[in-house]
Amino acid sequence: MNRFTSAALTGVLLAGGVMAVAQPTQAAPAPGGVVAADAPAVAKAAGKTSKYYFLFNKNWSDPTKSRLYYMKSQPGKDRKIDDWRAGSGNGSTNECAKNAGWLPTGTYNVGKQTTRKNGGEKGINGYAIPVSNKWCKPKPGQRKVVRDALFIHSEMLPDGKQGRKTNGDSPYRWDGAGDYYSLGCIKLSPKDIRELFRTANKHGWPKQLKVVN
Repeated sequence: MNRFTSAALTGVLLAGGVMAVAQPTQAAPAPGGVVAADAPAVAKAAGKTSKYYFLFNKNWSDPTKSRLYYMKSQPGKDRKIDDWRAGSGNGSTNECAKNAGWLPTGTYNVGKQTTRKNGGEKGINGYAIPVSNKWCKPKPGQRKVVRDALFIHSEMLPDGKQGRKTNGDSPYRWDGAGDYYSLGCIKLSPKDIRELFRTANKHGWPKQLKVVN
């Protein structure tokens, strides 16, 4: 059951009112809480405001069936413009499980998007949106860790096309529902991430991602 209640959504919206297996390699945190290669883009975005933002709603019964919303901030209750199925993590709801659990709850800065990211076979390719690092909130007995190398992305070639079908699970091709699993990033199907880009290009690119329970 999705524990994101209407009351919780209303609270988030009124307050100001998100990646299987494209195995992204993990980088050391950079100053400002972003991966070094993407630090300038995320820092630039953080200095601006936007009436649009991403909202990732965690699905506790199945993390691969969570939802990513494109929201418009407005007086009263914020408005949903569009939404898509999205996964985060390998099925674990432990936000302190590095390279495994879903994203920690909280607000993230959104960096400069690209349709041509080239991360290689063990990285992220094609359509990608970097988001800032986040420290997890550990439960008793857990160690606090920073979740880094985070993106909203899919599985494709660096040029945005689908790779050739293989006998196994190709990191350059969307092979099915199992590809909603990730190392912690937010992951959409190729069709949906293209639609997300069209929506954001039409209305405006968000500067924030809000991850909620």
